[in-house]
Formats: sequence, C-alpha cells, structure tokens
Amino acid sequence: MTAPSRGGPAGAAPAPASAKPGSRMFASLAVRNYRYFFFGQFISNSGTWMQFVAQDWLVFHLTGSTFAVGVTTALQFLPVLLLGLFGGVVADRYPKRRILLTTQGAMGLFAAALAVLTLTDVVVVAHVYVFAFLLGLMNVFANPAIQTFVPEMVGPERVANAVSLGAVNFQSARLLGPAVAGPLIVVIGSGWAFALNALSYVAVIASLLAVRASELRPAAAPQRREKGQIRAGLRHVREHPELIRPIVLVGFVCTFGFNFPTLLSGFAYNVFDGGAKEFGFLTTAVGLGALAGALMSARRRSSRTVVLVGTAAAFGALEAVTALAPSVWLFGALMVLVGLLSVTFSTTANSLVQLHTDPAMRGRVMGLYMLVYTGGTPIGGPVVGWAVQHYGARAGILACGLVAVAAAAIVGLIALRAPRAGAVAGG
Repeated sequence: MTAPSRGGPAGAAPAPASAKPGSRMFASLAVRNYRYFFFGQFISNSGTWMQFVAQDWLVFHLTGSTFAVGVTTALQFLPVLLLGLFGGVVADRYPKRRILLTTQGAMGLFAAALAVLTLTDVVVVAHVYVFAFLLGLMNVFANPAIQTFVPEMVGPERVANAVSLGAVNFQSARLLGPAVAGPLIVVIGSGWAFALNALSYVAVIASLLAVRASELRPAAAPQRREKGQIRAGLRHVREHPELIRPIVLVGFVCTFGFNFPTLLSGFAYNVFDGGAKEFGFLTTAVGLGALAGALMSARRRSSRTVVLVGTAAAFGALEAVTALAPSVWLFGALMVLVGLLSVTFSTTANSLVQLHTDPAMRGRVMGLYMLVYTGGTPIGGPVVGWAVQHYGARAGILACGLVAVAAAAIVGLIALRAPRAGAVAGG
C-alpha cells in the first residue's frame, strides 16, 4: 500500500458510503486474523480485570490503606507517562506481532509469579508494587503495538469498526472479569485469580501464533533506527491539525472526566450514604452504558470531527448534570448514558487519529495518543480526588464535566476556523 497524502486517511482512499464492511456491526470479525485476535484478547482482558480486582483487594488486605491501593494504580500508569512515546517508536521499528508475543508472554509470567507468591503466603505489598510497575512497563510497548496491529489485520476500510469492536471487547471483559473475581476471591482467595489471569495469556498468545502473516496488510515497512524519531513523530502531529484536535481533546476529557472510580466512590459512600453494594451498582451502570456505546459505534460508517466535538460536549454536560441527581437510582441511570457517551467519544477519537496518520508514523502517533489517553490518570486522579475530598463529590463531578464542555467548545471553534473538517471513512 502506498503512503497517503498529507492529512488524508492512512493507507487507502475512503470507502464509499455504501460499502458493506462499514455498515455491519461485526464487519471486522469476518477477517480471520482479527477474529482470532479478538477472541484471544477477550479471554486475556477478562483475566486482566480479574487481576485488577484481586490486586486491589490484596493490597488493602495487606495494608488496610486506600492510599496504598492508589499507589498501586499509579505505578501501573507511571511507565506509560514516562516512556509512552518510546513505546510508539518501538512499534514503528519492529513487527507488531513479535512485540505482542514478547509483552503478552512477559505479562503472563508476571501474573504467574504473583500467583505463586500469594498462594504460598509469602507475598508482601512491595511485591505487588513491583509487579504493578512491570505490568505498566509492558503496556508501554503493548498498547501502541495493538493499536497499530489492528489496521494491518483489517485494512483501512474497517479500522473504525475494528476500533469500536475493540471497545466492545474491553467493556465486555470489564463486566465479566470483576463478576468472576469477586466470588472467586471470597471462596478460594486472590492467588487463584492471579493464576487464572496467567492462564488467560495462553489464549492471546495462541491467537497471535494463529495469525497468518500472508493475510496482513502493513501500510509501511518497519522503520530503521535513526536519531530524532520521537521528535519526528511529534512534528508530524504538530503539522496536522486533524491529529492535534482529537489528541488535545482526549487529554482534557480523559484526564478529568474519566475518573470514574474516584467520583463513583465519592457518591456511593458520601453522597448516598451507601457502601460496596452502591459502588458496585454505579460501576456496573457505567460499564453497561460503555458496552452499549461501543456496540453503537461499531455501526457507524465514518468518524467525523463534528461527532468527536459534539460527543465530548454532550458527555461533559451530562456528567455535570449528574451532580444534581437526588437519588442513587437516578444517578445510576444517568451514568449509563455517561458511559455510553464516554466510549462513543473515545472510539471516534481513536478512529480519527488512526485514519489521519501517515502509516510510517502510526506507532509514534498512537504512542502519543495512548500517553494522553492513559498517562493523564496519575495527574487527574489525585486532582479529582483532592477536589472530591475538600469540596464534595457533587462539586467534583460538576467541575470534571465543565472541563470537558470547555475543551469541546475550544476545539470546536478551532475546527470551525479550519479550511476543512470532513468525514473519514471507517468501519
């Protein structure tokens, strides 16, 4: 495939509006390689969510400190914040499947080691900290590789659909993993949750080995090692407003608006005087909405800047409105819609960035995108937590929503002044 023109969709011309791949919700699953990868990822993602629940419970059990749980979460995201751009460079230099086989294998070994330490009753909180950091370090390289491997499997005409199905995968696992982990931890302990997560990596490794290299559609050859590759990637983004807009908007919305654990726990425990039951209900409400949003996004034929900005504004406005909810049931119902809009926004942003990026730069650009998408958590989490602690959960979620609305308004005005903000065909 030839490289696209500057600012155009990567890899090929837009598919016509009537193209069947873009009109079917599960179009990308018709591609054998992606189908194998999708189901392998689902099993692995479910195991990962099980580990997150077991890990947080283990840290709290060992220390009795919610701060220690927060440290564990921060350690998982810290490597992405520090090294995310370098992970994108690696994705551009080496075959994506090789990177994924290496990182997924390492993650499986880390989970197995933590399982052994826990089941033999020698685990201490420092062990959990170390493995949380190592998991984050592997994600530095795995995230850009996954993001850039998907277009190679499905082709440019199905990228948006595949991105949305990836969100379906993630949100489905987000519901299943904790649902299994909770009873499992109660009955037989956290160690077995870690062991099952280690076993789940067998599925994703098997799916990667089953991928047929002859059916992949790489849009660019692996890049040679050269000086200044990170700067070149940043310069590519700076020179293309159609990349800057979604990345900047994602930065503000995700850093502040996506702090659901902090906000929902504040409402469950302090506003509605509840406990774990209410927190679980609200978390499930967001997850169900996110799953619905992912399924709806998979039906869209194209990704547009106007959809991105409009969804960000609607998400922020609705999040701000939830501050007025008088009951846990109404708040939960509103959070279903918030979850739906959050995934619609993030899948649209991801698709726009994927399709507007030069294939030779895709790893570095997606490394920057994932840095902004997840790297803001160590920054936004403490800020939102401080606001909730000092001013209350209602004021905290109101401020988070207004930040998203303001960011959408600014980016929208900038986009209106641009010469052209057209549609990009997707899956």
